[in-house]
Amino acid sequence: MNVAFIGLGKMGSAMARNLLRAGHQLTVYNRTREKAEAVGGRLAASPAEACRGSEAVFNMLSDDLAVEEVFFGSDGLLSALKPETIHISSSTISTALARKLAAAHAATISAPVFGRPDAAESKRLLVVAAGQLALVERSRPLFDAIGRATFVAGTEPWQANAVKLCGNFMIASMLETFGEAFATLRKANVNPHLFLEVMNALFASPVYANYGKMAADQQFEPAGFALRLGLKDVRLALDTAQECTSPMPLASLLRDRFLDAMAHGQESLDWSSVVKVSARGAGLGE
Repeated sequence: MNVAFIGLGKMGSAMARNLLRAGHQLTVYNRTREKAEAVGGRLAASPAEACRGSEAVFNMLSDDLAVEEVFFGSDGLLSALKPETIHISSSTISTALARKLAAAHAATISAPVFGRPDAAESKRLLVVAAGQLALVERSRPLFDAIGRATFVAGTEPWQANAVKLCGNFMIASMLETFGEAFATLRKANVNPHLFLEVMNALFASPVYANYGKMAADQQFEPAGFALRLGLKDVRLALDTAQECTSPMPLASLLRDRFLDAMAHGQESLDWSSVVKVSARGAGLGE
């Protein structure tokens, strides 16, 4: 397929490279031209130029503001998208913006992904798609090129965004429990790595294993997913909960924990560094 890809950060670059490896014709756009050049494919000077002649257009951007600028802004996607061109929004955005994108371009689907940059590079992402089922099916070869499995959340694009936000809420909850447990065990003179070994045997989860090791090692740089983005996602999960009149009291706690981390200068560290909040609270310093 002729595909355009907008947004070439750590995740987007890896996803775009896998589309190229799968044999798709790729046009890329990124505000930082060097990142686009490093990926390969045809370079475009604007989002609008990137999507002209494309059968599908991905965006993989950091937040609602960036997506709105790329989609609705000057030389944005909306100015050049043909009615039949599939717009695939893989960014982690609010459910409200997902609805706005779908209202502006009927051939929009949401397809956020679960996985860190190393999973993106090795094509091990989990894709969660939602939207018109015919569009989702047309896009499956693209999802197969970037991930190991695709799940269909529903026929409304925003439903996939709700899955992504609730999933990130679950991961953030796990990080908080690691922080609290590790702080207590350190004060009990128990090695956190021993505890992690027990938890890995108990849960047998790569998510527990990977994030648990980062927390036990206190290795938060380079950030695979910056803490400021974790705070953004917790806030968006709370917004979705409010839309659905569904209380999420733990998410409210997590928002405050991430704000504490931000207040201590952790915004650019990996979001697993939220465990430092529990350490400080236990009098263990950093």
